[in-house]
Amino acid sequence: MKLELAIKEAFNELKKSNIKSALLDSEILISQAINKNREFVLLNSNLKITQKEYFNLQKLVYERKKGKPISYLTGQKFFWKYNFKINDHVLIPRPDTEVVVETILNAFKEKNRINFLEVGVGSGCILLSILKEKKNFRATGIDISSRAIRVCNINAYRLGVKNRVKLFKSDIDKFSKGKYDLIISNPPYIKKLDLKHLEKDIINFEPKIALDGGLDGISEIRKIIKKSSELIKKGGKLVLEIAFDQKKEVKQLLINNGFYINSVVKDYGKNDRCIISTKNN
Repeated sequence: MKLELAIKEAFNELKKSNIKSALLDSEILISQAINKNREFVLLNSNLKITQKEYFNLQKLVYERKKGKPISYLTGQKFFWKYNFKINDHVLIPRPDTEVVVETILNAFKEKNRINFLEVGVGSGCILLSILKEKKNFRATGIDISSRAIRVCNINAYRLGVKNRVKLFKSDIDKFSKGKYDLIISNPPYIKKLDLKHLEKDIINFEPKIALDGGLDGISEIRKIIKKSSELIKKGGKLVLEIAFDQKKEVKQLLINNGFYINSVVKDYGKNDRCIISTKNN
């Protein structure tokens, strides 16, 4: 079967299952099936694929029809300037989270060396992107999932920053190693009762442990702020990603725990996305 026909067949199957990006997804999936990039696929539409490659494509299309995200099927996601290996043990990096990286780089553009901590490191997309941009920064990442730590470790090696990062399996409650100039977290912040309203691609496939913020959506944020007040140096910064409607509550929690609010940064959709604060004492 020629590539052109295989793409058309995959597109029709995905379209029947109401996959919104059916054409793009079919091109990406056939790229994965034949182990070539999408550009190669588009430029070689008359190329014949093998029986094995066609079988690989059928399996991928079947999984995509069930709603499995394209990034889990390809095992990678582009974030900031880099390609990250991912699997279904970590959240898929979102473009809006790049605002967190941008905010931190702006806040520390005059600093040559800092030691920072990320709580809930996942794939490592935030922490490792910062290390790639700032060659003298050092970092520690923690996560309650050993499988997420494994993914981050792979990405740290691939991006050439493994010698500047330490990773630990730990809940923030139990973590007590070091004092930090900066603490970052993109924590679970979705209300437990709102999880069922998420798109099926998210709720059926992404790790619930990385989504569920408890009944009020801020149970993990509350823990992080409390523990950060112990782990952060005086004058150090805490940067938290939040839901669009959590600004007021999170600001009050920060103030109550001895932090000064520097700013609330909006994402590309003009929603409140992260809060940057400074430890007072």
